[in-house]
Amino acid sequence: MVRAMASQDDVRRIAMAMPGVTASQERFAFSVDNKGKPKGFVWVWHERIHPKKARVPQPSVIAVRVADQTEKAALLAADPDRFFTEPHYNGYPAVLVRLPKVTQAELRQVIIEAWRCQAPKALVAAYDAGDSAPMSALMRKRTAKAKAKAEPRTPSKPKSMRATPRKHR
Repeated sequence: MVRAMASQDDVRRIAMAMPGVTASQERFAFSVDNKGKPKGFVWVWHERIHPKKARVPQPSVIAVRVADQTEKAALLAADPDRFFTEPHYNGYPAVLVRLPKVTQAELRQVIIEAWRCQAPKALVAAYDAGDSAPMSALMRKRTAKAKAKAEPRTPSKPKSMRATPRKHR
């Protein structure tokens, strides 16, 4: 039996299928907005080849977020051939995944769990329920907030110039 090994194309397909995900324009990385900020959950690993030179992207390895250090330790202990880390990630909740060593099904599970770590609770709940309506409502709410931020506000009068209500006796 031949196992279908994972690739960056698989990473992109799986990550972009998750609700609220955006792909980076600058590099191979994916994030989900949470409270108005992009939260990365999967990205290509940049390896330090030489101590005095910039890190180099390694397309056969991705970094994925995990819930905490306990989950990180469990993955690393479970299969060091597939999951590993480096000093750069010490104390950070992420593991490195060797794409040629994982199947597409395993990759999907790892990416979905990484997305769960970063996505808003309401979006995760809607995804778990299989209900697209709450996701749409959440997206409408975010769009409205983004529009409100973009629209110029009309300046209000300083407090000293505002009409003060008179107290009636």
